[in-house]
Amino acid sequence: MKAFTKLRSTAAPLTDKGKLMVNVDTDMIIPKQFLKTTERDGLSEGLFHELKTLPDGSPNPDFVLNKPQYRDAGVLIAGENFGCGSSREHAPWALLDQGITCVIAPSFADIFYNNCGKNGILAITLPLEVCEALAGQAGGSNSVFEIDLETKVVTTPDGAEHSFDYDEGRREKLLKGLDDIALTLQSEDSISAYESQRKLSTPWLETAS
Repeated sequence: MKAFTKLRSTAAPLTDKGKLMVNVDTDMIIPKQFLKTTERDGLSEGLFHELKTLPDGSPNPDFVLNKPQYRDAGVLIAGENFGCGSSREHAPWALLDQGITCVIAPSFADIFYNNCGKNGILAITLPLEVCEALAGQAGGSNSVFEIDLETKVVTTPDGAEHSFDYDEGRREKLLKGLDDIALTLQSEDSISAYESQRKLSTPWLETAS
């Protein structure tokens, strides 16, 4: 996966009637009808489908990601319990396909949070009042934020800085662009050496060719 070190990008506030949307579940992020593929490309078509599409199938002009200034947003600011519901990994895949590599919220569902880290999305937890303030700034004329994983700091358009906590193990993997498989392959020489030694010490465990 792609390494995440620093991101400077427009932030899109996911709000409803001026308030951050809470309990946004994975079916809202990507509805079940878009889960018929294991391919990651093209999933942005289904991202927030019910929010961004009107009943007649046309784009909803009021949905944030349909607005011109947010179409290339790399940061999403959301409300509490983001990513709840099912464990579908298509949810972070769809966000990535949209170009969103950072989500900021007061809290996340555990499985979604874990899936973000495994797929290269930085999920940042900040207090509710901070997220509300960030959403307010993102809704202004300047909505460009800077996210620095090395220093663990979010810098707002007005220059204010907000530090965030992030598990050190997850942080190192994101900084180096290592998913679980790539992390395991870093020990490939040791694994191969162990397998060679095992063949010698316990040959009866080997399947006959």
